[in-house]
Amino acid sequence: MVAHSTTSDGPELPLAAEFPEPARQQWRQQVEKVLRRSGLLPEGRPAPEPVEDVLASATYDGITVHPLYTEGPASSGVPGLAPYVRGSRAQGCVSEGWDVRQHHAHPDASETNREILADLYNGTTSLWLELGPTGLPVDSLADALEGVHLDMIGVVLDAGDEAARAASALLELAREQGVRPSALRANLGADPLSTWARTGQERDLGLAAEVAAHCASHPGLRAITVDGLPYHEAGGSDAEELGCSIAAGVTYLRVLAGELGAEAASGLLEFRYAATADQFLTIAKLRAARRLWERVTREIGVAERAQLQHAVTSSAMLTRRDPWVNMLRTTIATFAAGVGGARSVTVRPFDAAIGLPDPFSRRIARNTQSLLLEESHLAQVIDPAGGSWYVETLTDELAHKAWEWFRRIEAEGGLPAALRSGLVADRLAETWQRRRDAVAHRTDPITGVTEFPNLEEPALRRDPAPEPLSGGLPRHRYAEDFERLRDASDAHLAETGARPKVFLATLGSLAEHNARASFARNLFGAGGLETPDAGPTESTEDVVKAFAGSGTPVACLCSGDRIYGEHAEETARALREAGADQVLLAGSLEVPGVDGRVFGGCNALEVLQDVHRRLGVQQ
Repeated sequence: MVAHSTTSDGPELPLAAEFPEPARQQWRQQVEKVLRRSGLLPEGRPAPEPVEDVLASATYDGITVHPLYTEGPASSGVPGLAPYVRGSRAQGCVSEGWDVRQHHAHPDASETNREILADLYNGTTSLWLELGPTGLPVDSLADALEGVHLDMIGVVLDAGDEAARAASALLELAREQGVRPSALRANLGADPLSTWARTGQERDLGLAAEVAAHCASHPGLRAITVDGLPYHEAGGSDAEELGCSIAAGVTYLRVLAGELGAEAASGLLEFRYAATADQFLTIAKLRAARRLWERVTREIGVAERAQLQHAVTSSAMLTRRDPWVNMLRTTIATFAAGVGGARSVTVRPFDAAIGLPDPFSRRIARNTQSLLLEESHLAQVIDPAGGSWYVETLTDELAHKAWEWFRRIEAEGGLPAALRSGLVADRLAETWQRRRDAVAHRTDPITGVTEFPNLEEPALRRDPAPEPLSGGLPRHRYAEDFERLRDASDAHLAETGARPKVFLATLGSLAEHNARASFARNLFGAGGLETPDAGPTESTEDVVKAFAGSGTPVACLCSGDRIYGEHAEETARALREAGADQVLLAGSLEVPGVDGRVFGGCNALEVLQDVHRRLGVQQ
């Protein structure tokens, strides 16, 4: 493809015309060269057709991600018009940016009020208040909102079973402030399906209708939050989160339409989705969600209305170990949420997985959005992802996968029936096991946890957060299995004065053993295991002598394949005679006398759990 430009006083000027247009076959030839140099395509083995399939990967929804896209699906429309794939507003976020929404769940009203005022002073434009047993007591709502002008600041409530009482408290506070009903901008946040999913206990969906009744006299209110987070946090895929959320939205339309009519009912819903560090999937998910909801509303005869979206950076991707990396994860997720067209965005503080956030982490969460809006000018482009063949294709395929799952839920009788029968729980559990397996094999790496762990990192301390709802769909974090091993290592250190260890039996010079020793050190560190090593050695005797002073019965041979062929079997035997209970080898070479191997793509979690058991580390 050749780019062209037209000058004001001359003919069309072709840009880069001196370069020949490349053909796809030329690109494939270059790909094959790279694959052979990297070892992904061994010499002598014929290249597959097409060769780029070697680089293809698959999402948890079974969507194949290709390394190159040269065409996309049919036009996805224009911004601001159905099916709203390219955005819910014609001008995008250019005129006012997106809504910067901060989450508050501190149980102390005075502390919450200080946090709220600090947030509003420093750029937050709306508030998300968690009320009830998992946050602020409903009776303290007025104290928490002291000094907040409800005709200027949007408020979203999240009160679970206490949604009706919380809604009444907010409306009473608005009356006391003299706020005109039409000026109140809030979401009363009823979502009994989310509470049902979280607790495993059926809820009366009539709560949604009870809360929605307030909206008749307050035209600026929304009554329902359709929350996709329970399905995401249970380990679900993007299409599963989308399908469940669309099914929940349809359920609420059925509940409300009898009293209010489908048109009015559809205007009372706001959808909440997780934004992750997989930026393209997040962009595609938000675009696909608008397309799916537009199809639902079109089918029931509702006039064109775009889905209102609230994106929240994923709690499942946050880590307690090396939590500073969470700043990078949430920045990528926020970028993706903005590009994907979310109307409101919440950034979870980097220490949210540890406990109640402190003022510094809340400031960083606010500033993440401020920097993207005010300095990176991310909102100044209408639909930045529009026209990307990759994004358009991913959006289309994700929408089809989600619609298929939505139809399966509907065939079960709707989301309430699917929650009751276990269909949703079983499907999400299966996806979680696949995701967990990928983390265990480190094919889904987690920086600071499964990769580049820092055993000397001082632990952050935070006040404990209120216990979340439980009993239904589980809440997972992707790092949880490895962090349990790190916790066990910390406990072992506190009890014995030393961490559990694996001795690295380094064979040969530094140049010969360093690559695999570094790999092994990184892998064992992910389990909280220290790795004393023999350093450069010239003989098996040097290795055994160093092992004798290591204080551990577990050893791992580290060197190149040539030295393994000459000395690995002998060294393994000598280590056993010196008291080694387990001898591992870094690499994929099969060596007699070795108990196991550690290599790229091995089940690192199983290896580490086994080493912990052999060393007597209590889980």
